[in-house]
Amino acid sequence: MNENVKKKREPLNDTQLLMTITICIFIVMYLLAMALLKGGFLHAQQIFDLLNDNASLIIVSCGLTVVMIGGGIDISVGAVTSLVVMSCILYLNKGGNVLLALMLALGIGLAFGLVHGFLISYLEIQPFIVTLAGMFFARGMTTILSVNPQKVDHEGFETLRNTKIEIPWLGYVAKNGNLVPARMELGVVIAFFCIIVVFVILMFHRLGRNFYAMGGNQQSALMLGINVKKTRFLSYIISGLLSGISGFVLMMHTGAGNATNAAGMEMNAIASSIIGGTLLTGGVGNVAGTFFGTMTLTTIKKIVVSSGLKDPWWQSITTGGMLCFFILLQSIVLGKRQKKKKA
Repeated sequence: MNENVKKKREPLNDTQLLMTITICIFIVMYLLAMALLKGGFLHAQQIFDLLNDNASLIIVSCGLTVVMIGGGIDISVGAVTSLVVMSCILYLNKGGNVLLALMLALGIGLAFGLVHGFLISYLEIQPFIVTLAGMFFARGMTTILSVNPQKVDHEGFETLRNTKIEIPWLGYVAKNGNLVPARMELGVVIAFFCIIVVFVILMFHRLGRNFYAMGGNQQSALMLGINVKKTRFLSYIISGLLSGISGFVLMMHTGAGNATNAAGMEMNAIASSIIGGTLLTGGVGNVAGTFFGTMTLTTIKKIVVSSGLKDPWWQSITTGGMLCFFILLQSIVLGKRQKKKKA
């Protein structure tokens, strides 16, 4: 064949296709918000506000995406995040060190990841049952630590919490004529760091390929020589560690916590992963898609609130509708691709 003939471009795989659809829908939804609602949606700060408010959700969704790609599920992530927040607040209020508080957060997340991973991988107990028990345990421990809301009273932590990254050229001119720079919290930087690390693991590391193989077909993964039990165990370790980081980032954002802190975060994380193109059956997904899934979900909630529907049940209805829409969309798109492959 003539070397000048261009090679036929390879089609997108399932993960890339679903991620592309999510990114396009996010762009359309945000442009729609800018056109219809205007207000803050016209400023770059609106995107930074979405990131500031949802950095912890982005982090915990990344961990859940890894588990779901491997064919598992973890519904304890919200409760673990809440336990981390309360534990770190009480520790800091007793004069603790900020760095050691971070180590405490990682330790709690790692402990849950180890227990869940061992019970699910090596004792072969159903993931839903194990993580459901972990959720109840974490919620109970949070209540034991303190029934009343707690606020961080630590000078070093407050300095860290109030540190903002300012981007003047993305700011806007207020009505009084002053330039208001765009501000981003440190938690957003941590969230992007977690996304990059997990993305590199999934895309370029052997462990990431093992996650996809295990989630796609466990028997085939075993035939390829993959240690399925160890791989599944490591997926829950990653999820636990990211839950610990998520708790610390949430504490940096709110500066307070209570027994019901991060309630429902696990459901939002699952929704963000699915909207981002991760299949519940495993083998398909990407943390980049999960990021845009989280942004899509939070943007739609913001639109609902900005349109005057401020009651919390409207946000729940919107989340449920979006989840059903994306599950149906995934089913239709992947179904057509399978038919083409068979043909």
